[in-house]
Amino acid sequence: MMMSIDSPNLDDFDGTVRLFPLPNVVLFPQVVQPLHIFEPRYRQMVEDALEDNRLIALCLLNPFGKIEFKGKPVIYPYICIGKIFQEEILPDGRFNLLLHGVTRAKIITEIENDKLYRTAKVLLIEDIVSISEMNASKLRSKLCKNMAKWFTYQPSAKDQLDRLVNSDLSLGNLCDVFSFALPLTVELKIHLLELLNVEERANFLIQVIEHMTPEVPKPPEEPGFKKYPPDFSAN
Repeated sequence: MMMSIDSPNLDDFDGTVRLFPLPNVVLFPQVVQPLHIFEPRYRQMVEDALEDNRLIALCLLNPFGKIEFKGKPVIYPYICIGKIFQEEILPDGRFNLLLHGVTRAKIITEIENDKLYRTAKVLLIEDIVSISEMNASKLRSKLCKNMAKWFTYQPSAKDQLDRLVNSDLSLGNLCDVFSFALPLTVELKIHLLELLNVEERANFLIQVIEHMTPEVPKPPEEPGFKKYPPDFSAN
């Protein structure tokens, strides 16, 4: 889900961020991820974030990694830092959140703390834009043309696609929005998050989309219907 939200200023960011590892969610800049928080360690994380800078980094668990020191599961080093822009505190202490993806980052080292959750020192990362405006425009058109086939049976979603295409989003941001929205494997999503060169990211995403066949959406009453936007992802 993408929403029009002003990007927060990270000039005062001290390089330390709270980590929220998940097995099947990859956040990208410029998109919004709903989250349902119920585990005590992540409830503590959200409470601390709300009292501080409201920043949380979603990171992907690496199923092929070995168990780290003190039993911590391995996570991929490339992450996306998000800012909580809307929260609902439930009577029993659980939270429903909307987390806005802000920027890519790379974990430098994890930090020992007295919290229930993990924290890390990170390096903020910007897109590498080494492509001419003409070539970027061509890739943008090709990307959007390939995306259009996903909205043949969804006129309202096609309108949203058209608005995205005609917005002031950069090519890199557009790739991120599509990478988040498409039903890609988490392996493909984390690879797209790690691709810092915008031209390489766009070309790779185009290749992926060209080999994908969109599913015909099912009406709500049929089994297998998937709601959009999706429900909150649980921790």
